[in-house]
Amino acid sequence: MATCEVCGNDYAMSFEVHAQGAVHVFDSFECAIHAMSPVCEHCGVKISGHGVEADGHFFCCAHCARGKGIDPTLIRDHADTGRLAQA
Repeated sequence: MATCEVCGNDYAMSFEVHAQGAVHVFDSFECAIHAMSPVCEHCGVKISGHGVEADGHFFCCAHCARGKGIDPTLIRDHADTGRLAQA
């Protein structure tokens, strides 16, 4: 058994996530999302879906990217690589 790094639960079915050279241990996807998800730079919500990227910044949606003043032509939707998000 391994201990979740977020909640401390010692769980027989814990799992590891290998990311950026580090190994993380969690007991649930909820804890993994809490620990590893980026945060929207406009509204502060955890981005557990594809989100959008604009000029190296991450947002939960195109609306938040535009709200931060990002040029709509720079907003990339990760659900469809390379496609511009609808402004």
